[in-house]
Amino acid sequence: MADEPITRTETEASRKASRRGLTRDAMVASICGFVVVFMVGAAYAAVPFYNWFCRATGFNGTTQVATSAPSQGPLARKIAVRFDANVGAGLPWKFEPEQNEIEVRIGEVVTVFYTVTNQAARPTVGQAAYNVTPLTVGAYFQKINCFCFTEQTMAPGEKREMPVVFYVDPALIADSENNGLNTITLSYTFYPVRDPAPKPVAAGEPDKRKGSM
Repeated sequence: MADEPITRTETEASRKASRRGLTRDAMVASICGFVVVFMVGAAYAAVPFYNWFCRATGFNGTTQVATSAPSQGPLARKIAVRFDANVGAGLPWKFEPEQNEIEVRIGEVVTVFYTVTNQAARPTVGQAAYNVTPLTVGAYFQKINCFCFTEQTMAPGEKREMPVVFYVDPALIADSENNGLNTITLSYTFYPVRDPAPKPVAAGEPDKRKGSM
């Protein structure tokens, strides 16, 4: 039996179906691409968001940042604060607190010092991460000044004292989770900075990175 001729209507219907298929495929591809871009962006955003969340809530023992002393004076209740110092692999620094432990009144502004020595024969750069334990105390440990907020560049053999100014928020005593708390440990770990941020070139100073003109 001879094949029946294909009508114009069937041809147009076939073309329309093909166009719909291509449009659907393009839409699916676009959606998949958007999902991939969104997931990659979310992964990069997760780190700064997590850091912000920890600083805002004290989650995971992250200390808080204060701009001034507490409005009320120190309380009679005292608490011991211990100081811990660590150095990450690849950073040739000696890092230690000048005092291992002190006793402070809650609400009292205190200044302590850590000592850092670059034991390498070359400049090195590090930045500190920090937390306190117990983790529930993070929301009440207020730091007014701290070396952990910026990269630290050390010259060969340089030794430096780094201050930490802090107080324990009097609101701590109203938190039932911390009833009977006698000791807080403030811990720092310095990690190497592989690619430190370039320093700005002062106005009128030639930028040697660009070479002579």
